[in-house]
Amino acid sequence: MREDVKGHWEISKSNRRRPLVAWRAMENLLKDGEATGEVFKIIEALKGNAFTRATDRLRASDEGDLRLAVKPDILEMLEDRETLRKLPEDSLGHTYLRFVETENLSADGLMDASMEAPLQRARDEDEIWFGERLRDTHDLFHVVTGYGRDGLGEIALLEFSCTQTKNLGIRFVVYMSNRQSKKDGNWEAIKPVMEEAHALAQNTKWFAEQDWERLLKMPLTEVREELGVTRPRVYKEVQAANPDPEHPPTEYELAA
Repeated sequence: MREDVKGHWEISKSNRRRPLVAWRAMENLLKDGEATGEVFKIIEALKGNAFTRATDRLRASDEGDLRLAVKPDILEMLEDRETLRKLPEDSLGHTYLRFVETENLSADGLMDASMEAPLQRARDEDEIWFGERLRDTHDLFHVVTGYGRDGLGEIALLEFSCTQTKNLGIRFVVYMSNRQSKKDGNWEAIKPVMEEAHALAQNTKWFAEQDWERLLKMPLTEVREELGVTRPRVYKEVQAANPDPEHPPTEYELAA
């Protein structure tokens, strides 16, 4: 682990929730939907014991316990674009590469955004690894699930992630987005997309305990089959009816 990142995770105060901090960050996020750092501030302010509970769940499963014992650095693999480029074109890793290059993203961009949210208490090594891995695989989850980077796709993926990780901070972001949709008169179209994302997450293997280092080398179709990921049909229908010119559907979405 990089020393500067490790030091960031070791900031310690308490584990109590800070709703006012979350609200201020949410106000900033509503003004600028691309302010990813504000999302991390919200998650940190409202997380409570979410990371502790999730890490305990990992320890309780054979796959999760194995991941914690090894603590592989997925960020290093996702940043190695030359190695990803050499993978078969139908592999998850190569598809992920095309996705981040099309969207002008980088795996360490999320790391930089997360540094804007100083942590409120020290975490043990397992919790540190778990938090970093969830952060670093967010864009990978876009590719696996088929949810795009349009506004609806981002919120649907957060609903999916929140259903799997039970994080109140993510739930708050989803709630406020849904609330805004109701004000804008878009809720009737968006509600079934959120319900679908919730159902898909419940019927999919827990992403947090997966061996993504192995899965990156496999065909995307086989990865989806192994994890039980099915096409988000309602989302695709709403996305097609309301296209986002800034984030048109990409190859991985069309194949979902």
